[in-house]
This record gives sequence, C-alpha cells and structure tokens, in this order.
Amino acid sequence: MEKNYSNFLQKKLDEENFNKLVALDSLEVVNFIGEYVELCNPKQVFVRTDSSQDIAYLRGKSILLGEEKKLALEGQTIHFDGYFDQARDKKNTKYLVSKGANAGNYLNSVERGEGLGEVRGFLKDIMTGKDMFVCFFCLGPANSEFSIFAVQITDSAYVAHSEDILYRPGYEQFRNNKLRGSFFKMLHSAGELENHVSKNVDKRRVYIDLENNLVYSVNTQYAGNSVGLKKLSLRLAIQKASREGWLAEHMFLMSVSDREGKKSYFCGAYPSMCGKTSTAMLSDEHIIGDDIAYLRIRKDEVYAVNVERGIFGIIKDVNAGDDPVIFKFLNSKGEIIFSNILVDEQGVPFWIGKSNQMPQRGINFSGAWSSGKTDESGNPISISHKNARYTIRLETLENVDENLENPKGVAIKGFIYGGRDSDTSVPVEEAFNWQQGIITKAASLESETTAATLGKEGVRVFNPMANMDFLSIPLGKYIEMNLDFGKRLKSPPLIFSVNYFLKNKDNMYLNAIEDKLIWLKWMKLRADKKIKALITPTGLIPKYEDLKTLFKDVLGKEYTKEAYTEQFSLRLPENLAKIKRIKSIYKGLPGLPACLLQELEAQGKRLIKSQKEFGDCIEPKNFQSTE
Repeated sequence: MEKNYSNFLQKKLDEENFNKLVALDSLEVVNFIGEYVELCNPKQVFVRTDSSQDIAYLRGKSILLGEEKKLALEGQTIHFDGYFDQARDKKNTKYLVSKGANAGNYLNSVERGEGLGEVRGFLKDIMTGKDMFVCFFCLGPANSEFSIFAVQITDSAYVAHSEDILYRPGYEQFRNNKLRGSFFKMLHSAGELENHVSKNVDKRRVYIDLENNLVYSVNTQYAGNSVGLKKLSLRLAIQKASREGWLAEHMFLMSVSDREGKKSYFCGAYPSMCGKTSTAMLSDEHIIGDDIAYLRIRKDEVYAVNVERGIFGIIKDVNAGDDPVIFKFLNSKGEIIFSNILVDEQGVPFWIGKSNQMPQRGINFSGAWSSGKTDESGNPISISHKNARYTIRLETLENVDENLENPKGVAIKGFIYGGRDSDTSVPVEEAFNWQQGIITKAASLESETTAATLGKEGVRVFNPMANMDFLSIPLGKYIEMNLDFGKRLKSPPLIFSVNYFLKNKDNMYLNAIEDKLIWLKWMKLRADKKIKALITPTGLIPKYEDLKTLFKDVLGKEYTKEAYTEQFSLRLPENLAKIKRIKSIYKGLPGLPACLLQELEAQGKRLIKSQKEFGDCIEPKNFQSTE
C-alpha cells in the first residue's frame, strides 16, 4: 500500500503552505514532497504557486540569503557560483541503473542501490536550518500536447528564481489537469554553504533516476547542475520521447524571413560555444528558443515548441557589434541574473569581450579582483569566467517571435547542425535526403571542447546531434529514433550543416560573424524551392550567383568569386579523414541501424572517386547543378 505523507506534511508545514498542496488533489505530489521533507529535514517549507506574491517572495529571498545581490540598474542582480563550481559536472552526472541492466555505450552510470545510498546519504538532514522551496512548472507552452509538468524541490532561492525566469508557471496546470499522468521530479540542495556558495563540491553529485522521472542534485549551485528543468529534464524527456514516438532535442528554434516578410521556421543543434544562441538571436530574424525543443509530427509536418521561455546564455564576447539585441537588453533596466562576471564599485557588470574599456578592479567569481590577479598555480584570473552567464526572459526581447507561447507549435522547414571545424566542412551545405543528413551531418557532428564543461578545452570531440551529453538511451537507439521520425513523413524537412569556423592555411577565419545570416537566407530559399544548388559528394552547396545577390541585398557587402571558391572548395583529405574517424567510433557499437555504416561508406566512395578525378581540393566550378 502506498504511503500517505499528508498527516506528516500537515504537522511540518504551516497552514497556508499545506493548503496549497491540498488544493492540487494529488497523492503522488504529496508523497514526493513528503518523502524529501522527511529526508532533508528543512526548517520550513515554502510552496510556490503562480501568484505574483509568491514569485516576488522568492526573488526577495534570494537577495536576503545573499545568493544574489542587486546591481546598479533596476531589476538586475548578480549571482556567484563557487570557484570550482562553474560548469556542468559530466564526471559526476550519472544514471541510476539496476544490477544486470545495460546502460548503453557512452552513458555514465552507477549501480542503482549504490547511487541511491550515496546521494540519499548526502541529502540526509542537509536542509536542517534552511528553507525548502517547492515550485511547480510546465515544460513547453501551457495547455498543449507538448506540455510536461515538473516539480522542483530546492533549498536555493537563486535556483527557484532562475527557474521562474526560464520556465512557464505550472501550479495551476497541476491543479486544473487531473489527467496529468507522471510528472518530472527534481530534488536539489546546494548543501553546506561557505560565503553563500556550495562548500563540499568534492561531494557534488547529479544522479538521474529514469525509472521514477527523478533527478537528484547535491552540493552544487551552478545552474547547469542545479536547475533541474534544463538539461537534466532533457534526459528524462529523451527517454519519454523514445517510448512515445516524438523527439526531445538540444536545438534552438527560430524564424527566417524572405524579402516579402514570409517566415519559415528552423531548428538547429550546435554544441556549446559554436554559435547556437548568436544564430537564434540574429537581429534580422525572430527567436522562439535557443536551447531545447520538443518535436512532434502532425498532418505530415513536423511541429516544434521551445521547452523554455527564457535564456540561460553564455555571456562571453556578447557585445554591441555582434549581438546588438542581447547587448541592448543586458544594459537596460529589467529582470536579469548575471552569474560569474565582474561587478565594479558602481554596481555595473562587466565580462570578457563586453567592450575595449574594462575596469581594473571589482568583485568577480574569484572574490576581490584586480588586473593581474592569479590563481594558486600562478595562472591569470580573467575579468569574468569563460562560462559566465545571463538569465533572461525571451518575452522581454524585441526580436521574440509571436509564436513563443503558441500551444500548437510551429511547422519546421529545416534542421541545422553545426560544430567547430577549422579545416573540413564548408560554411553551409544541404543533405541529399533525410537519411544522409541524419547520418553524415547530425550523427557525425564533431566540435572542439569549450569552457562550458569541466575538462580540457580545444579538443575535437564526437557529439552527435549536439546531444551526446544528455542521452538517456543507447546511442544506436537514439539515431534510429531520428531516422524513423523522418521516415514517417512524405516530405521531411531539409537537413543542413553549417560551419562558422572554417580557416585558411594562415589560420584565419574565412567568414565574418554576420555571414551566418546569409547561410540562413540561403536555407530558406532552398526550403521554398526557389533556387538550385551544386551537387558535391557530401551534399548540396550554394551557387555563387545566389550568394552574391544575398550578400549584396542583405548585408550590403560585395562577395567575391575568390572568397566563394576558397570557402566552398571541397577538401578531400580532410573529409575522408572525418569519415574514417566516424566509422571507427561506430564500428562495434551495438544496436546501430544497418544503414549508418552503409551511408558513411557510400559517402567515402564518392569522395575517393572525386579525388581520383580532381585531386585533393575541388573548386565549386567542377560541380554540376541540380535540375
């Protein structure tokens, strides 16, 4: 018989907060909260409804507890994570797996009993003397087939405040929807604090219980580890999607317009620091989301929504020239949480790449900072952390798309996959078809590591669909899901690859930052079937005349034939080396779709044939046009 925690909670909570739970009429909610109130033993429990009073209470609490501090501009606050708690902890993020179960290749796991024993041991009485905050949210727009309900338990008002900015309120959704089914559950504690930050980061753990849709996060404050509705919920959603026949992807969602103002919607998957947010935030276009999308098939079309309503964005190099919309908002009054940047004596925030004039002293993630400060190893400490962030609501931006809260979602015309690649892929290319695109572009995606995760930087790594870190099912099954998704459509969306980081022999970038807008405009023209393309062994590339027109009309720039030839020449040795790398990774992995290695092999043969005919570098003039 299922335990009922109602009597226990009635004694533990004050009347107002207990009545908030009773109003939900859900034994599952009561028992989830009751179990962890009993385990964590907080001083008191605050249940957050959707009311403006409750939301304001948590914002104020974060200031009162010292987790955030007010800045000079109204609405802006600063939060600092611990010096060694600045990124997602991949090593200690693990799935709880029952004895004898196969977690699948690439999935970091711990035996279920061992993991539960460890993390519950850390959580025992961890909130003694502290407040517990219970918050209800909705992933995806409200009242939608995409909606997934979630409950976050945390002792961090900063985490609760961040989630209020990033996610739709869910208390009324829980209260009004009696057929809610199983919901996502998140339990977080920052643990023992020292100077308002997590002290015991050596005991930092993020454990994911797929059987119960539950995430444990302890001894960490960094939002990538503690905000359970973000990448931690993505892991739960991927497994749910695999059972139900839809996709949960690490993708932005945006609209691209033509000359007449007609919009088409695109999704894009890029690993961290590969231009994902800057693409979604292009001021000439409109953004729906920059990070996570749910995708479903309806009437032979793919529809997508943004799981979130806000942005937890990397702030490094955000400046007036490259990111005008974001930069303008970050320097205006409004609700913004900055994290791990520098604040000067006047309460003005600064970060790497903000401008040419930076203060010589202030407070940052290392404490009191002045120019020339070094760490214990003698390494210079930068003005802000490379993974410093800003948290904002999308609705406050002037380029937000009108369909942000559309419960039906938007129809998708194309998928874009991009990584960091200095020597192989052309700036933009279209796949021949869905299968070739999923296998040779999405499932073959590589990128250099960045400061967004703990570990070495600058190492090229395999990252299929930019989703490897968040997979909760075996890789082969995940690729099969994506292939099958397209097979269910008569005319699936087009698949594109982009590469903003191609360099020449002198190690100079071949594209300007703003050129990404041209690649998007070309994709829309292709999706609208208005222009032809050139056929290469790896896909379809733009014709020079089309790009020349776009550069002139959109950016007012002259685009030379020489630049085009250098950017879109096919580099045979590098492409063949990539095929070899990807094949070596996949060979031997269980559960792969049979077509995967076949498709890679076919592309390799096309490359070898062209190499024999044209040599190691093929200029675009040698390729034939589509009909």
